[in-house]
Amino acid sequence: MMAALGPFEAAPHLAAAVSGGGDSMALCLLADDWARRAGGRLSALTVDHGLRPEAPREARRVGAWLTARGIDHHILSRPGVRPTSGLQEAARRLRYGLMTSWCRESGVLHLLLAHNLEDQGETFLLRLGRGSGIDGLSAMAALIETPEVRILRPLLAVERDRLRATLAGYRQDWLEDPSNLNPGFARTGLRAAQPALTGAGLSPARLAATARRMGGVRRVLETAASALSAECCAVYPAGYARLDAAALAAVPGEVSVRILARLLLCIGARDYAPPREKLHRLLGAIARGGPRSARTLGGCRILPRKEGVLVCREGRHPPRPVAAVAGRRLTWDGRFVIDLAADRRGRGFVRPPEPARPGRLGRGGRRAPGAAGRAGPGRRRDVAAGAARRARRRRRASFGLPAPGARAPRGGRRPDRLPTAEQPLGRGVLSCLTFFSYYLFIAPWGMRRPPCRGGRRASEFQP
Repeated sequence: MMAALGPFEAAPHLAAAVSGGGDSMALCLLADDWARRAGGRLSALTVDHGLRPEAPREARRVGAWLTARGIDHHILSRPGVRPTSGLQEAARRLRYGLMTSWCRESGVLHLLLAHNLEDQGETFLLRLGRGSGIDGLSAMAALIETPEVRILRPLLAVERDRLRATLAGYRQDWLEDPSNLNPGFARTGLRAAQPALTGAGLSPARLAATARRMGGVRRVLETAASALSAECCAVYPAGYARLDAAALAAVPGEVSVRILARLLLCIGARDYAPPREKLHRLLGAIARGGPRSARTLGGCRILPRKEGVLVCREGRHPPRPVAAVAGRRLTWDGRFVIDLAADRRGRGFVRPPEPARPGRLGRGGRRAPGAAGRAGPGRRRDVAAGAARRARRRRRASFGLPAPGARAPRGGRRPDRLPTAEQPLGRGVLSCLTFFSYYLFIAPWGMRRPPCRGGRRASEFQP
């Protein structure tokens, strides 16, 4: 099972998510045996979500079990406010965030999860009920590559009862999570209905086999989308993209929808693609020559341009600033990988006095450093640019010209439309120059024109 998820480095260091349940405990013991035979080691990660009062005690108990077997164990937690809705989704995000962060900081490349055959069948049914397409019906993938870690699910073809039997062979106990019996969760209802579904021919093995076939179709479409994306999309390092509307319209329908969804996921930094109905409407507008006006979808702003379609990040929900410390790699906004290193001076690296904080781009982002009053070359450049702008305004004012962007005062006229007597001296000088220029150059040219004859207009004669 592990060979199908390779390749692995020499003496691999694996991490396994271990909640203490029967599935994760079996995964931990099997992965530890495999890692020892490969000359590597395993670290078990238990996440304390803080959702149940007995969770810390259970985490310590799991640690005692694994420590007795010589397995490295870590308890991860993050104090915070308990969510009032979407409890399972919030717990999943917290769990994945803590474990991937630990793997990144510890230099671990592989994170193992204990999803099994029954979990795969339940995922297929849940997504079928939501009307998912090929991607959703592929259920859970055995291998996912992320910027931080490779997520591996080696037990997707193994039944839950077989894992319990494995624990019995190891003489290892496990914990039962009471949330698995909560009727408010959709998976609990599916597990209760599983005997009836199996009697109707919808066994977990058959559902998982269908998900595998859907996964094969998905890989074919992904390959085609990857090849055609290079012809109609151009993604820029600043986080925006240009889309060739004509090239995208020539792509087959299912592949073009996949290209558009992938582009919106990349720029919008969302976890899931927009609904297919909205993708089809946007694709139809692009096929007709591009949208006539700006649109928003999936956290992106789609703008029509002469050379195609511009896709950039929507500004309504900007990402939160984070601290970037020298010598540590950081993934910000789901799109940018920040590897901050100070200048090399003499020995080693010179670290900045305080962490840098990446923030949003645009006018607000450019103003933020100046408003914060931070010292440094960037701050000096801002001060110099401001002084230059003020000098230009003073020069324009000396000639009676309005400053760039000047607006009329409320209830009054624009400064450059006031009566002549209220204008500065420079405005009078310009008026005199205009008067003399007219009578020296324009008026003599007009007097040389022939008069109107026969009722015809003077414009019909050439000077």
